[in-house]
Amino acid sequence: MKNKFLKPILCVGLALTFIACSNDDDATKPYVLPEVPVEGIKLPYTVLKTTGDNVEVRNGGFGSAATAHPTNKGEFYALTDRGSNIKFGSNKIFPTPDYTPRIGHFKLLENGSVEMIKEILIKDPSGTKISGRPNPEGYGATGEVPYAEDQTTVLDFDKYGLDSEGLVAMKDGSFWISDEYGPHIVHVDATGKQLERLSPKGITGESGDRKLPAVFASRWANRGMEGLAITPDEKTLVGIMQSTLYNPSKADVVDFTITRIVTFDIETGATKQYLHKQEKAKNSNSEIVALSNTEFLIVERDGAFTKDTNKNEVQKHIYKIDISNATDVSDTTDSANGKLIEGKTIEQCTWDELSNAGIVPVTKTLAVDLIAALGDYPHDKLEGIWLIDNSTIGVINDDDFAVWTGDASTTIQKYISKTETEENIDANTLYIVNF
Repeated sequence: MKNKFLKPILCVGLALTFIACSNDDDATKPYVLPEVPVEGIKLPYTVLKTTGDNVEVRNGGFGSAATAHPTNKGEFYALTDRGSNIKFGSNKIFPTPDYTPRIGHFKLLENGSVEMIKEILIKDPSGTKISGRPNPEGYGATGEVPYAEDQTTVLDFDKYGLDSEGLVAMKDGSFWISDEYGPHIVHVDATGKQLERLSPKGITGESGDRKLPAVFASRWANRGMEGLAITPDEKTLVGIMQSTLYNPSKADVVDFTITRIVTFDIETGATKQYLHKQEKAKNSNSEIVALSNTEFLIVERDGAFTKDTNKNEVQKHIYKIDISNATDVSDTTDSANGKLIEGKTIEQCTWDELSNAGIVPVTKTLAVDLIAALGDYPHDKLEGIWLIDNSTIGVINDDDFAVWTGDASTTIQKYISKTETEENIDANTLYIVNF
């Protein structure tokens, strides 16, 4: 029996009310959502390399974000992050150090499979392909040092490098991308070439006076601006931080459920900030998509696999939030520590202290529990939402290019089951659910 959260898509001829606009011939045809099995559809991939330990590094990697094609129903874009990387103390090993973060253009076919239409590689303002290696000091550095697989060779930093995590597709063909380094928000044209880079005040960028609030430079390294949305009128970008800012430091944080949302007026450059309260401390806000100018769907998840943890204890949730009655916590002076409450940063306060200061967070209600909706969600990193219509979404996971960190910082294959077979290697997988 199909779960009640799944749209009934088996009936031949069932039509959604949206009209496909991919070409003039299809303009009058209703979009029919193909049947998608409850276990999802794996996106296509290629093998980037096979390591000396016979581990496949796959491309793949399209799961850090997803977004609807702005006009073509049944099509979506998905984003990679910086490329395969392995923990090496507080640093990173890059098995494919010259990998270029990219946008994949995908189509859900009538037979229920997913086709890749093209890849769009991200480029700097000169048109040169960037890498996913960390930024140098002064350009949004996280403190991570990039190493080659030999664990000895230090790789070059990349001032245009992105750990891309959030994606918006505009009707003019361009894209906005947010990342975890600066954090930055980068505007690229249809070919992936950088048009503008927004960085927190105090970080070198290409955007002149157009800046993100200075306090966002205190992001928790590797947990920067994980999600990015555009309001339906295409006037305002809305970014959500993955986790609590280290403001002024990690040791000073009182409550690790306090996270921030920022809005950026594309025309004026004006910003606003709002607070979001996570369900559990140190969770990840991994995606945001606009339903209206004030209502959004967000992903809030932990990092657990159901193969390792009781399903009832694993959180892969999608919430509906509303910012309309939330308090703007912007700092009029745009100082490095942001707005202060009785001499303390927001992150040094409790929620009671914030409430007593008249600060109201965004409202939130549970829209989808992925594990309840699907019976199981075996992936650790739920990170992408494709808004299909006003009650249906596609969700995609980050598969980490199918690799994982083993003992002594070795590269191992990433599996979603205790049974380590080819079919259980983690892969970008599309699931369709109602909200």
